[in-house]
Amino acid sequence: MRTSKRVVLHSICAALAIASLLSARAAHAQGVHAALIPAEQSVSLNTDFTLEIDVTPAGSAFNGFNAIVDYDTTAITFVGYSPVSLQEGCLMTGACSAACGSTFHRFTPDADSLSIKDFLLCNQIALTGPGQIYRLKFHSGNVQQITNIHIRSAAFFNAGLFVTPVTTSNARVGIGVSLAVGDAPLSTGLRLRAEPNPARASVHFSIESDAAGEQRLEIHDVTERLVRRIDAGFAAGGTTQAIWDGNDAFGRRVAAGLYLVTLRSGERTARVRVALIQ
Repeated sequence: MRTSKRVVLHSICAALAIASLLSARAAHAQGVHAALIPAEQSVSLNTDFTLEIDVTPAGSAFNGFNAIVDYDTTAITFVGYSPVSLQEGCLMTGACSAACGSTFHRFTPDADSLSIKDFLLCNQIALTGPGQIYRLKFHSGNVQQITNIHIRSAAFFNAGLFVTPVTTSNARVGIGVSLAVGDAPLSTGLRLRAEPNPARASVHFSIESDAAGEQRLEIHDVTERLVRRIDAGFAAGGTTQAIWDGNDAFGRRVAAGLYLVTLRSGERTARVRVALIQ
């Protein structure tokens, strides 16, 4: 009887050890997914707009990265931030992570591409995401068109070693046209702002509209799954407010991560990306 119990106990221990090993290997195989956020946006002619490089789901740990982003110079112009350190994302600066705020940062703009190197100078600190690692500012041209911005290459490192695999997602920008069905001309006069962003609890939205109409917020996660719909009611124009408490449609707190919030008012839309942190 005792021998039988020992055999069962050894079997359980062996199974747990194998499960732990497989779990460790699975975690190591997660890699990093980097995406230009938002994946799609519509902007007016001759206006500034921003893109972020975000680690979208939590994945393998990293403490630095290299990336090259390229774009069509006939459609958009790179503007950037001054000082250049403002381009570093909140994960790298520690504004929304455990990073110490000290980095080795090199940014080199070229004719039609941007080269980025950003590494933490923090002892034994690594990041897993999700969150923002970089941000870029561009200026749209005066011709209605749709243009693409690509992450040409990206490499992530942890303590000097490559993190693999690395997958990337690009962005599409409609200049003076909507990326909705039919690519209709982009409506102006509708703006959406989120504060605070990143947020730990509720997010307050400021809606600015130059026309009366029903207003509705739709919140999607990075997989494009609808998380919550918030009816903001009828507005006569001007500025109105709405609040998202960070819960889904069933009243459950959503996971930390990135969310795309779309404001719909009639046929017009405006979008903003929101980061929820623990």
